[in-house]
Amino acid sequence: MSKPSTAELTAPRPSVDELRSVVHPGGLLDRRSGEHWAGRIYMRSISLRITRLVVNTRVTPNSLTYLMMLTGIAAGAGLLVPGVAGAVLGAVLIQLYLLLDCVDGEVARWRRQTSVTGVYLDRVGHYLAEAALLTGAGLRAADLFHRDGAAAHWQWAFIGTVAALGAILIKAETDLVDVARIRSGLPAVQDTASAPRSSGVAKARKAAAALKFHRLVGGVEASLVILAVGIADTVHGDLLFTRIAVAVLAAIAVVQTLLHLASIILSSRLR
Repeated sequence: MSKPSTAELTAPRPSVDELRSVVHPGGLLDRRSGEHWAGRIYMRSISLRITRLVVNTRVTPNSLTYLMMLTGIAAGAGLLVPGVAGAVLGAVLIQLYLLLDCVDGEVARWRRQTSVTGVYLDRVGHYLAEAALLTGAGLRAADLFHRDGAAAHWQWAFIGTVAALGAILIKAETDLVDVARIRSGLPAVQDTASAPRSSGVAKARKAAAALKFHRLVGGVEASLVILAVGIADTVHGDLLFTRIAVAVLAAIAVVQTLLHLASIILSSRLR
């Protein structure tokens, strides 16, 4: 990806409204599967102001994406800090990860530097961040620093890894739809193709979407759950609530992996 030219570096800094008209194209914030709820509610407003400070610098979109990756991984590592401090650190770093995830794309759109490499790195960053967070939650529940006993309980690390694997597989199932279609000579899938062909499956999918339990294994949601149970553990004096949360997240990840696979196969996305 080319670096910004001298003219771009010396150009007047755009206003927030000017940026918004270019980097938030019509429908961006309304896409069913393309924009996180936190982005719609608050993060896109914050990211525009950070993007405004970055667009006239030598910072490239891909460098922001690499920083996003590192921040997401650091969020998982932060959970290893004992006590509520680790839970707070994980949640804060995930918010920074989400901010960088918004800014890298906005900078790329403003400079017209969107690329296949950038899209690929962005997807890899999402995989790494969510896997790191859920693995970190499992290691936190394992009590590596013996906060809740004399020995580590490695079964919780395994359960956290199961949750991480499920989160990755859910994303892979979605991404592989386009891989399969493109390799078969078909265009990328449209949102309208996600509707199941069976009315019974459609009703079940609608009910699951209304409950939104599947979102709990996402990075932002999982970090907030871990923060909440970290506070509860501080009051309770052990890791009971963190362990319950890790078990629940793993169960959701496994069930959602299977249900998501079935919903893809039973929809029109592969046709």
